[in-house]
Order: sequence, then C-alpha cells, then structure tokens
Amino acid sequence: MKPVRRHAEHHHGERIGWLRASVLGANDGIVSTASLVLGVAAAGTEHRTILLTGVAGLIAGAMSMAAGEFVSVHSQRDTENADLAKESAELKRDPAGERRELAEIYVGRGLEPPLADQVAGKLMARDALGAHARDELGLSHATVPYPLQAAWASAASFSAGALLPIAMVAMAPAQQLVPWISLTSLGFLAGLGAVSAQIGGARVWSGTWRVAFWGAVAMAVTTGAGALFGVLT
Repeated sequence: MKPVRRHAEHHHGERIGWLRASVLGANDGIVSTASLVLGVAAAGTEHRTILLTGVAGLIAGAMSMAAGEFVSVHSQRDTENADLAKESAELKRDPAGERRELAEIYVGRGLEPPLADQVAGKLMARDALGAHARDELGLSHATVPYPLQAAWASAASFSAGALLPIAMVAMAPAQQLVPWISLTSLGFLAGLGAVSAQIGGARVWSGTWRVAFWGAVAMAVTTGAGALFGVLT
C-alpha cells in the first residue's frame, strides 16, 4: 500500500492570526509614537522632553497593546469554546438531528440530498464535532486564536514600530524634527503596508497607500493640535 501523501499547500489565511497582530502593532507603534512626538515638538517643547515622551509612549503603548490583544483574543477563544461545548452536547442529545442539520448545509452548497446525507454520515463517523465546528460554526485549525501569541506579537511589533520615530528624534536636528519625523514615518508606514500586503497575498499598492494615507492623517491632526496648543500657551 502506498503511503498517503499529505497536502502540503499553504494558504495566506493560515497566517492571519499572527499577521493581524503584528501589522496592527507595528502600524500603531509608528503612528501613535510619531504623532505623539510630533504634537509635542510642534508645541515648542525642548528636544530632551520630546525624546522622553517618545520612550514613555513606547512603553505604555506596548503594554496596552499586549493587554488589549490578550483580553480580546481570549474572549474570542472563550466564545468559540462555548460554541463547541454546546455543539458537543447537542451531538450527544440528538445525533440524528445534527446529521440532518449538517446534510442541509451541504445541500445548500450544491449537493443532492442523498449525497449530502451520505457525506454528513461519513464525516460524523470520523469526527462529528470537527465536522460541525468546520461546516456549521466556521471554525478550523487555521483560525484558532492564541491569546499569548497575539499579545507577544502585538507588544513586540508595537515596540519595533515605535523605535523608528524615536530613533529619528534622537538623530534629527532639533530645529527640523517635524519634517524629519513626518517624512521618515510615512516612509516606514508605506514599507510596512507593502510588506504586510505581500505576506498576506494582497495587492502591494493598495496596502501601501492605505497605511500611509491614514498615518499621514493622524500625524497631521496631532501636529496641528500641538502647534495650536503651543500658540495658545
């Protein structure tokens, strides 16, 4: 007997968990930190204070991202586990009814009723809960949420993103902080959008302009607010 060959094809959806957390973290790290230091710089604050503000924003933002992702993803996982427990109980209480329910799903997808019932029976005989999780609840191994993984990915990526504008604050001339931080941060955001689009299998240009545009809006609003505050005080 020939050994069964495993399906080795990989899909972009398998990366969605860590990709979402990483892109969101890095994007937020760049945008929030750049906006923060731009607002403070536009208000006429001294260079050392601007740098300390950026570092404080990095630490607070990384902790906030980690905590937020952990709670959010854990809540999602709790909900999915509750759905699976409910489905497991229904399978024990009424397996015939659950088989009909599964067969109806396959009929809705185009199978003839006799074939749909046969497929439902075969799949339930092998893994009843797995079949219902996948085809009724829309759950699969590719979308299983991992709270700690999401938390670490968000915190690490936020920190990496935040370090970029902070480095510009440290290196740029004090009199030219606003243009230096603005232009370099937009470049970082455009690069992040292109990379994430490439990894996720999307169009690179769409990912690039979308991330850069909204980053520019955020930085412009914060810079304007900082400049106005500096004039009023």
